[in-house]
Amino acid sequence: MIYTWDESLETGNEIIDTQHKQLIEALNALILAYQGGKGTGELLRTLDFLSAYVIRHFTDEEALQVQYNYPDYPRHRLYHNEFRRTIEKLSAEIAEKGPTDALILVTIKTVSDWLIHHIKSDDFKLAAYITSVSGKK
Repeated sequence: MIYTWDESLETGNEIIDTQHKQLIEALNALILAYQGGKGTGELLRTLDFLSAYVIRHFTDEEALQVQYNYPDYPRHRLYHNEFRRTIEKLSAEIAEKGPTDALILVTIKTVSDWLIHHIKSDDFKLAAYITSVSGKK
């Protein structure tokens, strides 16, 4: 299933939304590489990019939380760290066992479910907070 960016995913914060769009594109690239029967190398490169971008996004998002003294920062950061570990475990398992159908499908489901839920819950709250204290989106 390819994901389409729509208004239901918009937090209203330009920085966060731009990066979320890129995460959705990276997730879709993984899905298309899998559906297209790309080789192990292509799947691993796509997954590596997605993993690296998740880390970059979390770093940038956490910097915003610190900048605006976000009161829920410790919990939000913990949530990010848990997901980082999940991605690392999946990536290591794929590197060890190869990109089996089962592993790639679990990875796609895990990333997509987490990302959509996180955007619509935690990141909406973060963006609303930033707007409330800064007056800007």
